[in-house]
Amino acid sequence: MKLSSFTAATFAWLSGAQQQVPLQADDHTRPTNIAIIGAGAGGSSAAYFLSKYAHNASIPLNTTVFDRNPYVGGRSTTVSAYNDTTLPVELGASIFVEINHILVDAAKDFNLSTSGLAENDFHVDGSKVPGPQLAIWDGENIVLTANGGWFDFAKLFWKYGWTPVRTQKLMKKVIGKFMQLYDAPLFPFASLTQAAQDTGLLAVTASTGEQYMRENGITGPFGREVVQASTRVNYAQNLGYIHGLEAMVCMATDGAMAIEGGNWKIFDGMIKSSGAHLKLETKVGGIWPQGHGKYALNYSHIDGTGSGSQLFDAVVLAAPYQYSDLKSLGVASEHHPDEIPYVELHVTLFTSPHLLSPEFFNMPADKPAPRVILTTLPDGEPARKGKEGVGSPGFFSISLLRPIVNPNTSQKEYLYKIFSPEAPDSEWLAALLGVKDSPGGGKEIVSGRDITWIYRKVWNSYPYEYPRVTFEDPNLGKNLYYTSGMDSFISTMETNALMGKNVARLMVDELVRKDSNQDSIEGIMVQKNVTDAFAAV
Repeated sequence: MKLSSFTAATFAWLSGAQQQVPLQADDHTRPTNIAIIGAGAGGSSAAYFLSKYAHNASIPLNTTVFDRNPYVGGRSTTVSAYNDTTLPVELGASIFVEINHILVDAAKDFNLSTSGLAENDFHVDGSKVPGPQLAIWDGENIVLTANGGWFDFAKLFWKYGWTPVRTQKLMKKVIGKFMQLYDAPLFPFASLTQAAQDTGLLAVTASTGEQYMRENGITGPFGREVVQASTRVNYAQNLGYIHGLEAMVCMATDGAMAIEGGNWKIFDGMIKSSGAHLKLETKVGGIWPQGHGKYALNYSHIDGTGSGSQLFDAVVLAAPYQYSDLKSLGVASEHHPDEIPYVELHVTLFTSPHLLSPEFFNMPADKPAPRVILTTLPDGEPARKGKEGVGSPGFFSISLLRPIVNPNTSQKEYLYKIFSPEAPDSEWLAALLGVKDSPGGGKEIVSGRDITWIYRKVWNSYPYEYPRVTFEDPNLGKNLYYTSGMDSFISTMETNALMGKNVARLMVDELVRKDSNQDSIEGIMVQKNVTDAFAAV
Protein backbone atom coordinates (compact mmCIF):
# COMPACT_ATOMS: atom_id res chain seq x y z
CA MET A 1 0.00 0.00 0.00
CA LYS A 2 1.30 3.44 -0.94
CA LEU A 3 -0.15 6.69 0.53
CA SER A 4 0.81 10.29 -0.19
CA SER A 5 2.70 12.01 2.64
CA PHE A 6 -0.27 14.37 3.17
CA THR A 7 -2.77 11.51 3.43
CA ALA A 8 -0.48 9.51 5.69
CA ALA A 9 0.10 12.49 8.03
CA THR A 10 -3.59 13.37 8.10
CA PHE A 11 -4.56 9.78 8.81
CA ALA A 12 -1.99 9.56 11.60
CA TRP A 13 -3.43 12.78 13.14
CA LEU A 14 -6.92 11.33 12.97
CA SER A 15 -5.98 7.84 14.16
CA GLY A 16 -7.28 8.43 17.68
CA ALA A 17 -10.73 9.36 16.40
CA GLN A 18 -10.87 6.63 13.75
CA GLN A 19 -9.73 3.53 15.63
CA GLN A 20 -12.79 1.56 14.50
CA VAL A 21 -11.21 1.04 11.01
CA PRO A 22 -7.43 0.61 11.47
CA LEU A 23 -5.06 0.05 8.59
CA GLN A 24 -3.58 -3.46 8.49
CA ALA A 25 -0.12 -2.43 7.35
CA ASP A 26 1.23 -5.63 8.87
CA ASP A 27 -0.50 -7.65 6.12
CA HIS A 28 1.85 -6.02 3.62
CA THR A 29 5.07 -6.46 5.55
CA ARG A 30 4.56 -9.89 7.06
CA PRO A 31 6.22 -12.51 4.83
CA THR A 32 3.93 -14.99 3.14
CA ASN A 33 4.78 -18.43 4.51
CA ILE A 34 4.97 -21.07 1.80
CA ALA A 35 5.63 -24.80 2.17
CA ILE A 36 6.95 -26.95 -0.66
CA ILE A 37 6.77 -30.71 -0.20
CA GLY A 38 9.44 -32.30 -2.38
CA ALA A 39 12.93 -31.15 -3.34
CA GLY A 40 13.02 -32.68 -6.81
CA ALA A 41 12.84 -30.80 -10.09
CA GLY A 42 9.34 -29.44 -9.49
CA GLY A 43 9.83 -28.36 -5.88
CA SER A 44 13.29 -26.88 -6.38
CA SER A 45 12.12 -24.95 -9.43
CA ALA A 46 9.06 -23.68 -7.56
CA ALA A 47 11.27 -22.36 -4.74
CA TYR A 48 13.70 -20.78 -7.21
CA PHE A 49 11.13 -18.97 -9.32
CA LEU A 50 9.02 -18.00 -6.31
CA SER A 51 12.01 -16.07 -5.01
CA LYS A 52 12.54 -14.40 -8.39
CA TYR A 53 8.92 -13.47 -9.08
CA ALA A 54 8.27 -12.35 -5.50
CA HIS A 55 11.40 -10.20 -5.50
CA ASN A 56 10.28 -8.49 -8.71
CA ALA A 57 6.85 -7.85 -7.16
CA SER A 58 8.35 -6.66 -3.83
CA ILE A 59 6.49 -9.39 -1.95
CA PRO A 60 8.32 -10.86 1.07
CA LEU A 61 8.29 -14.65 1.27
CA ASN A 62 9.35 -17.23 3.82
CA THR A 63 9.66 -20.56 1.99
CA THR A 64 10.30 -23.96 3.55
CA VAL A 65 11.12 -27.03 1.45
CA PHE A 66 10.51 -30.48 2.94
CA ASP A 67 11.87 -33.78 1.60
CA ARG A 68 12.01 -37.19 3.23
CA ASN A 69 15.17 -38.06 1.31
CA PRO A 70 18.61 -37.08 2.64
CA TYR A 71 19.38 -35.27 -0.62
CA VAL A 72 18.03 -32.70 -3.06
CA GLY A 73 17.06 -33.79 -6.56
CA GLY A 74 14.25 -36.32 -6.25
CA ARG A 75 14.61 -38.79 -9.11
CA SER A 76 17.82 -37.04 -10.14
CA THR A 77 20.45 -38.43 -7.81
CA THR A 78 23.89 -39.97 -7.86
CA VAL A 79 25.60 -42.82 -6.06
CA SER A 80 29.32 -43.39 -5.62
CA ALA A 81 31.01 -46.07 -7.70
CA TYR A 82 33.14 -48.33 -5.50
CA ASN A 83 31.65 -46.31 -2.60
CA ASP A 84 34.16 -43.60 -3.51
CA THR A 85 32.61 -40.12 -3.35
CA THR A 86 34.99 -38.85 -6.04
CA LEU A 87 33.32 -41.20 -8.56
CA PRO A 88 29.65 -40.15 -8.79
CA VAL A 89 27.33 -41.89 -11.23
CA GLU A 90 23.77 -40.93 -12.12
CA LEU A 91 21.22 -43.35 -10.71
CA GLY A 92 18.14 -41.59 -12.02
CA ALA A 93 17.67 -38.85 -14.60
CA SER A 94 20.90 -38.92 -16.62
CA ILE A 95 20.76 -36.29 -19.38
CA PHE A 96 18.99 -33.20 -20.60
CA VAL A 97 19.09 -31.55 -24.02
CA GLU A 98 19.74 -28.10 -25.43
CA ILE A 99 16.05 -27.18 -25.80
CA ASN A 100 15.60 -27.69 -22.04
CA HIS A 101 15.89 -23.96 -21.43
CA ILE A 102 15.24 -23.96 -17.69
CA LEU A 103 17.94 -26.54 -16.97
CA VAL A 104 20.43 -25.08 -19.45
CA ASP A 105 19.96 -21.54 -18.11
CA ALA A 106 20.23 -22.69 -14.50
CA ALA A 107 23.44 -24.59 -15.24
CA LYS A 108 24.90 -21.38 -16.68
CA ASP A 109 23.64 -19.24 -13.80
CA PHE A 110 25.19 -21.58 -11.24
CA ASN A 111 28.44 -22.00 -13.22
CA LEU A 112 28.00 -25.77 -13.45
CA SER A 113 30.19 -27.67 -15.90
CA THR A 114 28.52 -29.92 -18.45
CA SER A 115 29.82 -32.87 -20.41
CA GLY A 116 28.62 -34.45 -23.64
CA LEU A 117 28.13 -38.14 -24.26
CA ALA A 118 31.13 -38.47 -26.58
CA GLU A 119 33.47 -37.42 -23.78
CA ASN A 120 32.95 -40.80 -22.11
CA ASP A 121 34.52 -42.84 -24.91
CA PHE A 122 38.13 -42.66 -23.75
CA HIS A 123 40.25 -44.10 -20.96
CA VAL A 124 42.33 -41.74 -18.85
CA ASP A 125 45.38 -42.80 -20.87
CA GLY A 126 43.70 -41.58 -24.08
CA SER A 127 42.89 -45.00 -25.53
CA LYS A 128 39.42 -45.34 -26.98
CA VAL A 129 36.88 -47.90 -25.87
CA PRO A 130 36.38 -50.34 -28.77
CA GLY A 131 33.09 -51.04 -30.48
CA PRO A 132 30.31 -49.03 -32.13
CA GLN A 133 28.90 -46.18 -30.10
CA LEU A 134 25.34 -47.50 -30.16
CA ALA A 135 23.27 -50.37 -31.47
CA ILE A 136 19.65 -51.49 -31.43
CA TRP A 137 19.04 -55.17 -30.64
CA ASP A 138 15.72 -56.96 -31.07
CA GLY A 139 16.55 -59.95 -28.90
CA GLU A 140 17.84 -61.87 -31.89
CA ASN A 141 19.82 -59.54 -34.13
CA ILE A 142 21.48 -56.15 -34.19
CA VAL A 143 19.14 -54.17 -36.46
CA LEU A 144 21.12 -50.90 -36.49
CA THR A 145 24.50 -49.56 -35.37
CA ALA A 146 25.60 -45.93 -35.13
CA ASN A 147 28.78 -43.99 -34.44
CA GLY A 148 27.61 -40.45 -35.14
CA GLY A 149 28.33 -38.41 -38.24
CA TRP A 150 27.25 -38.37 -41.86
CA PHE A 151 27.85 -42.07 -42.41
CA ASP A 152 25.07 -42.86 -39.95
CA PHE A 153 22.71 -40.57 -41.86
CA ALA A 154 23.60 -42.38 -45.08
CA LYS A 155 22.87 -45.74 -43.44
CA LEU A 156 19.54 -44.49 -42.15
CA PHE A 157 18.58 -43.17 -45.59
CA TRP A 158 19.62 -46.41 -47.27
CA LYS A 159 17.61 -48.55 -44.83
CA TYR A 160 14.57 -46.39 -44.10
CA GLY A 161 14.37 -43.89 -46.95
CA TRP A 162 12.86 -40.51 -46.06
CA THR A 163 11.07 -41.83 -42.96
CA PRO A 164 13.72 -40.55 -40.48
CA VAL A 165 13.52 -37.08 -42.04
CA ARG A 166 9.72 -37.04 -41.88
CA THR A 167 9.86 -38.23 -38.27
CA GLN A 168 12.33 -35.48 -37.41
CA LYS A 169 10.08 -32.85 -39.00
CA LEU A 170 7.07 -34.18 -37.10
CA MET A 171 9.03 -34.13 -33.84
CA LYS A 172 10.09 -30.50 -34.38
CA LYS A 173 6.50 -29.53 -35.14
CA VAL A 174 5.28 -31.13 -31.90
CA ILE A 175 8.10 -29.70 -29.80
CA GLY A 176 7.39 -26.27 -31.29
CA LYS A 177 3.83 -26.52 -29.99
CA PHE A 178 5.06 -27.56 -26.57
CA MET A 179 7.48 -24.63 -26.36
CA GLN A 180 4.50 -22.26 -26.43
CA LEU A 181 3.89 -23.22 -22.80
CA TYR A 182 6.99 -21.24 -21.76
CA ASP A 183 5.69 -17.81 -22.75
CA ALA A 184 2.65 -15.55 -22.69
CA PRO A 185 -0.15 -15.75 -23.54
CA LEU A 186 -0.23 -19.39 -22.39
CA PHE A 187 2.20 -18.99 -19.50
CA PRO A 188 1.30 -19.22 -16.70
CA PHE A 189 -1.41 -21.82 -17.26
CA ALA A 190 -4.04 -22.57 -14.62
CA SER A 191 -5.12 -25.69 -16.51
CA LEU A 192 -2.66 -28.07 -18.16
CA THR A 193 -5.52 -29.66 -20.09
CA GLN A 194 -6.59 -26.29 -21.50
CA ALA A 195 -2.99 -25.35 -22.30
CA ALA A 196 -2.58 -28.64 -24.17
CA GLN A 197 -5.81 -27.94 -26.04
CA ASP A 198 -4.70 -24.41 -26.94
CA THR A 199 -1.41 -25.66 -28.38
CA GLY A 200 -2.99 -28.51 -30.31
CA LEU A 201 -1.21 -31.14 -28.20
CA LEU A 202 -4.32 -32.97 -26.98
CA ALA A 203 -4.55 -34.55 -30.42
CA VAL A 204 -1.01 -35.84 -29.87
CA THR A 205 -1.59 -37.22 -26.36
CA ALA A 206 -4.87 -38.81 -27.45
CA SER A 207 -3.08 -41.29 -29.73
CA THR A 208 -0.37 -43.85 -29.17
CA GLY A 209 2.98 -43.06 -30.70
CA GLU A 210 2.35 -45.73 -33.31
CA GLN A 211 -1.05 -44.28 -34.23
CA TYR A 212 0.22 -40.70 -34.30
CA MET A 213 3.05 -41.54 -36.67
CA ARG A 214 0.72 -43.50 -38.93
CA GLU A 215 -1.79 -40.62 -38.93
CA ASN A 216 1.05 -38.43 -40.18
CA GLY A 217 2.05 -40.82 -42.95
CA ILE A 218 5.02 -42.42 -41.17
CA THR A 219 4.99 -46.20 -41.51
CA GLY A 220 7.46 -49.02 -41.98
CA PRO A 221 10.16 -50.53 -39.74
CA PHE A 222 11.69 -47.22 -38.60
CA GLY A 223 9.03 -46.76 -35.93
CA ARG A 224 9.48 -50.23 -34.48
CA GLU A 225 13.25 -50.38 -34.78
CA VAL A 226 14.32 -46.83 -33.90
CA VAL A 227 11.53 -44.79 -32.33
CA GLN A 228 10.44 -47.72 -30.17
CA ALA A 229 14.03 -48.29 -29.04
CA SER A 230 13.99 -44.68 -27.85
CA THR A 231 10.67 -44.98 -26.00
CA ARG A 232 11.94 -48.13 -24.30
CA VAL A 233 15.22 -46.65 -23.05
CA ASN A 234 13.53 -43.43 -21.91
CA TYR A 235 10.23 -44.74 -20.55
CA ALA A 236 10.35 -48.57 -20.58
CA GLN A 237 7.30 -48.58 -22.87
CA ASN A 238 6.52 -49.68 -26.38
CA LEU A 239 5.39 -47.42 -29.21
CA GLY A 240 1.96 -49.04 -29.37
CA TYR A 241 1.14 -47.97 -25.79
CA ILE A 242 2.97 -44.73 -25.03
CA HIS A 243 1.17 -41.56 -26.13
CA GLY A 244 2.33 -39.64 -29.18
CA LEU A 245 3.68 -36.59 -27.35
CA GLU A 246 6.05 -38.61 -25.20
CA ALA A 247 7.12 -40.62 -28.25
CA MET A 248 8.06 -37.41 -30.08
CA VAL A 249 9.90 -36.09 -27.01
CA CYS A 250 12.04 -39.24 -27.09
CA MET A 251 13.32 -38.22 -30.52
CA ALA A 252 14.43 -34.73 -29.39
CA THR A 253 18.01 -35.66 -28.52
CA ASP A 254 20.10 -32.84 -30.00
CA GLY A 255 22.73 -31.45 -27.66
CA ALA A 256 22.42 -34.12 -24.97
CA MET A 257 24.45 -33.20 -21.90
CA ALA A 258 24.85 -33.84 -18.19
CA ILE A 259 26.19 -31.89 -15.23
CA GLU A 260 29.60 -33.03 -14.06
CA GLY A 261 29.14 -34.55 -10.64
CA GLY A 262 25.40 -35.03 -11.08
CA ASN A 263 22.35 -33.25 -12.46
CA TRP A 264 21.06 -32.85 -8.89
CA LYS A 265 23.44 -29.88 -8.63
CA ILE A 266 21.00 -27.83 -10.70
CA PHE A 267 18.22 -28.37 -8.17
CA ASP A 268 20.55 -27.89 -5.23
CA GLY A 269 21.58 -24.58 -6.78
CA MET A 270 17.94 -23.58 -7.22
CA ILE A 271 17.09 -24.14 -3.57
CA LYS A 272 20.23 -22.40 -2.33
CA SER A 273 19.62 -19.44 -4.63
CA SER A 274 16.01 -19.17 -3.44
CA GLY A 275 17.01 -18.72 0.19
CA ALA A 276 14.41 -21.30 1.23
CA HIS A 277 14.69 -23.20 4.50
CA LEU A 278 15.52 -26.80 3.61
CA LYS A 279 14.33 -29.66 5.81
CA LEU A 280 15.75 -32.95 4.49
CA GLU A 281 14.96 -36.37 5.97
CA THR A 282 11.68 -34.83 7.06
CA LYS A 283 8.36 -36.46 6.28
CA VAL A 284 5.18 -34.40 6.07
CA GLY A 285 2.31 -36.33 7.61
CA GLY A 286 -0.58 -34.20 6.41
CA ILE A 287 -1.85 -30.90 5.08
CA TRP A 288 -4.66 -29.67 7.34
CA PRO A 289 -6.93 -26.76 6.30
CA GLN A 290 -7.20 -24.00 8.90
CA GLY A 291 -9.62 -21.68 7.14
CA HIS A 292 -9.01 -18.53 5.09
CA GLY A 293 -6.78 -20.50 2.70
CA LYS A 294 -4.20 -21.39 5.34
CA TYR A 295 -2.85 -24.85 6.10
CA ALA A 296 -1.11 -26.53 9.00
CA LEU A 297 1.56 -29.09 8.16
CA ASN A 298 2.64 -31.70 10.67
CA TYR A 299 6.03 -33.24 10.03
CA SER A 300 8.56 -35.54 11.64
CA HIS A 301 12.19 -36.44 11.18
CA ILE A 302 12.71 -39.76 9.42
CA ASP A 303 14.80 -41.17 12.29
CA GLY A 304 12.11 -40.26 14.82
CA THR A 305 14.25 -37.70 16.65
CA GLY A 306 11.77 -34.87 16.36
CA SER A 307 8.47 -33.62 15.02
CA GLY A 308 6.52 -30.41 14.73
CA SER A 309 3.78 -28.48 13.01
CA GLN A 310 3.68 -25.13 11.26
CA LEU A 311 1.09 -22.83 9.74
CA PHE A 312 1.48 -21.83 6.08
CA ASP A 313 -0.31 -19.38 3.82
CA ALA A 314 0.17 -21.61 0.76
CA VAL A 315 1.41 -25.13 0.05
CA VAL A 316 2.96 -26.76 -3.02
CA LEU A 317 2.88 -30.55 -3.26
CA ALA A 318 5.82 -31.24 -5.56
CA ALA A 319 5.72 -35.04 -5.54
CA PRO A 320 3.26 -37.62 -6.87
CA TYR A 321 0.34 -37.57 -4.44
CA GLN A 322 -0.05 -41.35 -4.51
CA TYR A 323 3.46 -41.81 -3.09
CA SER A 324 3.36 -38.93 -0.60
CA ASP A 325 1.79 -40.90 2.29
CA LEU A 326 -0.16 -37.81 3.31
CA LYS A 327 -2.95 -38.53 5.78
CA SER A 328 -4.69 -35.34 4.68
CA LEU A 329 -4.35 -33.33 1.48
CA GLY A 330 -6.35 -30.37 2.72
CA VAL A 331 -9.10 -30.63 0.10
CA ALA A 332 -12.12 -32.86 -0.46
CA SER A 333 -11.39 -36.26 -1.97
CA GLU A 334 -13.00 -35.34 -5.29
CA HIS A 335 -10.19 -32.83 -5.77
CA HIS A 336 -7.43 -35.35 -5.07
CA PRO A 337 -5.14 -36.19 -8.00
CA ASP A 338 -6.02 -39.47 -9.68
CA GLU A 339 -3.81 -42.45 -8.96
CA ILE A 340 -1.99 -43.51 -12.12
CA PRO A 341 0.26 -46.52 -12.73
CA TYR A 342 4.00 -45.89 -12.57
CA VAL A 343 6.76 -48.00 -14.09
CA GLU A 344 8.67 -50.08 -11.56
CA LEU A 345 12.11 -49.84 -13.09
CA HIS A 346 15.13 -51.82 -11.94
CA VAL A 347 18.39 -49.92 -12.34
CA THR A 348 21.61 -51.91 -12.01
CA LEU A 349 24.98 -50.18 -11.87
CA PHE A 350 28.15 -52.22 -11.86
CA THR A 351 31.83 -52.12 -12.73
CA SER A 352 33.88 -54.79 -14.43
CA PRO A 353 37.20 -55.20 -16.22
CA HIS A 354 35.25 -56.94 -19.01
CA LEU A 355 33.64 -55.45 -22.08
CA LEU A 356 30.22 -56.71 -23.11
CA SER A 357 30.32 -60.09 -24.80
CA PRO A 358 29.54 -59.89 -28.54
CA GLU A 359 28.28 -63.46 -28.44
CA PHE A 360 25.52 -62.45 -26.02
CA PHE A 361 24.08 -60.39 -28.88
CA ASN A 362 24.66 -63.10 -31.51
CA MET A 363 27.63 -61.20 -32.95
CA PRO A 364 30.89 -62.78 -34.14
CA ALA A 365 33.25 -63.33 -31.22
CA ASP A 366 36.03 -61.30 -32.87
CA LYS A 367 33.92 -58.13 -33.19
CA PRO A 368 33.61 -55.81 -30.18
CA ALA A 369 30.10 -55.33 -28.85
CA PRO A 370 28.50 -51.88 -29.06
CA ARG A 371 28.99 -49.64 -26.05
CA VAL A 372 25.28 -48.81 -25.71
CA ILE A 373 22.59 -51.36 -26.48
CA LEU A 374 19.03 -50.17 -26.95
CA THR A 375 16.33 -52.76 -27.53
CA THR A 376 13.19 -53.21 -29.55
CA LEU A 377 10.95 -56.15 -30.38
CA PRO A 378 11.59 -58.47 -33.32
CA ASP A 379 9.28 -58.23 -36.29
CA GLY A 380 6.14 -60.22 -35.59
CA GLU A 381 6.38 -60.18 -31.79
CA PRO A 382 3.31 -58.41 -30.40
CA ALA A 383 4.00 -55.41 -28.18
CA ARG A 384 2.65 -55.66 -24.65
CA LYS A 385 2.23 -53.20 -21.83
CA GLY A 386 3.52 -53.25 -18.28
CA LYS A 387 6.45 -55.43 -17.30
CA GLU A 388 5.62 -57.86 -20.10
CA GLY A 389 6.39 -55.08 -22.56
CA VAL A 390 10.10 -55.85 -22.29
CA GLY A 391 9.52 -58.83 -24.59
CA SER A 392 12.16 -61.24 -25.81
CA PRO A 393 15.19 -58.94 -25.31
CA GLY A 394 14.68 -59.21 -21.54
CA PHE A 395 15.90 -55.68 -20.77
CA PHE A 396 15.35 -52.13 -22.01
CA SER A 397 18.91 -50.90 -22.33
CA ILE A 398 22.52 -51.53 -21.36
CA SER A 399 24.99 -48.65 -21.37
CA LEU A 400 28.72 -48.60 -20.93
CA LEU A 401 28.66 -45.23 -19.18
CA ARG A 402 32.39 -44.61 -19.16
CA PRO A 403 35.78 -46.20 -18.62
CA ILE A 404 36.81 -45.95 -14.99
CA VAL A 405 39.85 -46.67 -12.83
CA ASN A 406 39.22 -48.95 -9.87
CA PRO A 407 40.57 -46.96 -6.89
CA ASN A 408 41.31 -50.17 -5.02
CA THR A 409 43.44 -51.81 -7.72
CA SER A 410 44.34 -48.89 -10.05
CA GLN A 411 43.20 -51.09 -12.94
CA LYS A 412 41.16 -49.91 -15.93
CA GLU A 413 37.54 -51.05 -15.76
CA TYR A 414 34.14 -50.13 -17.20
CA LEU A 415 31.07 -48.66 -15.54
CA TYR A 416 27.71 -50.03 -16.75
CA LYS A 417 24.03 -49.23 -16.27
CA ILE A 418 21.14 -51.58 -17.04
CA PHE A 419 17.43 -50.70 -17.21
CA SER A 420 15.17 -53.73 -16.84
CA PRO A 421 11.77 -54.78 -15.44
CA GLU A 422 13.42 -57.28 -13.07
CA ALA A 423 16.78 -57.37 -11.33
CA PRO A 424 19.34 -59.25 -13.49
CA ASP A 425 20.83 -62.18 -11.60
CA SER A 426 24.46 -63.29 -11.48
CA GLU A 427 24.07 -65.95 -14.14
CA TRP A 428 22.63 -63.44 -16.60
CA LEU A 429 25.36 -60.89 -15.83
CA ALA A 430 28.03 -63.54 -16.31
CA ALA A 431 26.65 -64.35 -19.77
CA LEU A 432 26.47 -60.65 -20.62
CA LEU A 433 30.18 -60.29 -19.85
CA GLY A 434 31.21 -63.60 -21.39
CA VAL A 435 32.32 -65.00 -18.04
CA LYS A 436 32.15 -68.78 -17.99
CA ASP A 437 31.46 -69.18 -14.28
CA SER A 438 28.95 -66.97 -12.51
CA PRO A 439 30.83 -64.59 -10.22
CA GLY A 440 29.44 -65.27 -6.78
CA GLY A 441 26.89 -67.84 -7.92
CA GLY A 442 23.15 -67.90 -7.43
CA LYS A 443 21.16 -64.70 -7.33
CA GLU A 444 23.09 -62.92 -4.60
CA ILE A 445 24.82 -59.59 -5.14
CA VAL A 446 27.94 -60.38 -7.13
CA SER A 447 31.45 -59.21 -6.38
CA GLY A 448 34.98 -60.33 -7.04
CA ARG A 449 37.29 -60.10 -9.98
CA ASP A 450 34.62 -60.10 -12.71
CA ILE A 451 32.14 -57.69 -11.16
CA THR A 452 34.02 -55.47 -8.76
CA TRP A 453 31.14 -53.28 -7.56
CA ILE A 454 27.37 -53.41 -7.97
CA TYR A 455 24.45 -51.24 -6.92
CA ARG A 456 20.75 -51.98 -7.43
CA LYS A 457 17.81 -49.60 -7.20
CA VAL A 458 14.09 -49.97 -7.89
CA TRP A 459 12.36 -46.73 -8.95
CA ASN A 460 8.78 -45.71 -9.51
CA SER A 461 10.50 -43.87 -12.29
CA TYR A 462 7.73 -42.34 -14.44
CA PRO A 463 4.10 -43.09 -15.27
CA TYR A 464 2.94 -45.47 -17.93
CA GLU A 465 2.25 -42.76 -20.47
CA TYR A 466 -0.97 -44.14 -21.89
CA PRO A 467 -2.99 -41.91 -24.24
CA ARG A 468 -5.20 -39.42 -22.40
CA VAL A 469 -6.86 -36.05 -22.95
CA THR A 470 -7.17 -34.71 -19.39
CA PHE A 471 -4.40 -33.81 -16.96
CA GLU A 472 -4.23 -32.72 -13.35
CA ASP A 473 -4.53 -28.99 -12.82
CA PRO A 474 -1.73 -27.21 -10.95
CA ASN A 475 -4.25 -25.80 -8.44
CA LEU A 476 -6.00 -28.31 -6.17
CA GLY A 477 -7.71 -25.78 -3.91
CA LYS A 478 -7.32 -22.33 -2.45
CA ASN A 479 -3.58 -21.70 -2.02
CA LEU A 480 -2.84 -25.41 -2.60
CA TYR A 481 -0.77 -26.28 -5.68
CA TYR A 482 0.46 -29.46 -7.38
CA THR A 483 3.33 -30.00 -9.82
CA SER A 484 3.21 -33.73 -10.57
CA GLY A 485 0.30 -33.52 -12.98
CA MET A 486 3.02 -32.84 -15.53
CA ASP A 487 4.30 -36.41 -15.19
CA SER A 488 1.50 -37.94 -17.28
CA PHE A 489 1.92 -35.23 -19.93
CA ILE A 490 5.70 -35.26 -20.33
CA SER A 491 7.86 -36.78 -17.61
CA THR A 492 11.31 -35.16 -17.66
CA MET A 493 13.44 -33.01 -15.36
CA GLU A 494 12.76 -30.02 -17.60
CA THR A 495 8.99 -30.37 -17.74
CA ASN A 496 8.73 -30.84 -13.98
CA ALA A 497 10.89 -27.74 -13.58
CA LEU A 498 8.53 -25.94 -15.97
CA MET A 499 5.55 -26.88 -13.83
CA GLY A 500 7.39 -25.66 -10.75
CA LYS A 501 8.01 -22.36 -12.51
CA ASN A 502 4.38 -22.22 -13.62
CA VAL A 503 3.09 -22.79 -10.09
CA ALA A 504 5.46 -20.13 -8.76
CA ARG A 505 4.09 -17.58 -11.23
CA LEU A 506 0.47 -18.51 -10.44
CA MET A 507 1.17 -18.07 -6.72
CA VAL A 508 2.87 -14.70 -7.04
CA ASP A 509 0.20 -13.44 -9.44
CA GLU A 510 -2.40 -14.37 -6.84
CA LEU A 511 -0.44 -12.60 -4.10
CA VAL A 512 -0.18 -9.49 -6.28
CA ARG A 513 -3.94 -9.54 -6.92
CA LYS A 514 -4.62 -9.98 -3.23
CA ASP A 515 -2.27 -7.12 -2.38
CA SER A 516 -3.84 -4.86 -5.02
CA ASN A 517 -7.35 -5.64 -3.77
CA GLN A 518 -6.29 -4.89 -0.21
CA ASP A 519 -4.76 -1.59 -1.31
CA SER A 520 -7.97 -0.67 -3.13
CA ILE A 521 -10.15 -1.49 -0.13
CA GLU A 522 -7.90 0.36 2.29
CA GLY A 523 -7.70 3.34 -0.05
CA ILE A 524 -11.48 3.63 0.05
CA MET A 525 -11.46 3.28 3.86
CA VAL A 526 -8.81 6.00 4.21
CA GLN A 527 -10.69 8.41 1.95
CA LYS A 528 -13.98 7.82 3.81
CA ASN A 529 -12.44 8.39 7.25
CA VAL A 530 -10.61 11.56 6.21
CA THR A 531 -13.78 12.97 4.58
CA ASP A 532 -15.91 12.19 7.63
CA ALA A 533 -13.33 13.72 9.95
CA PHE A 534 -13.18 17.02 8.04
CA ALA A 535 -16.99 17.11 7.84
CA ALA A 536 -17.16 16.93 11.61
CA VAL A 537 -14.86 19.92 12.08
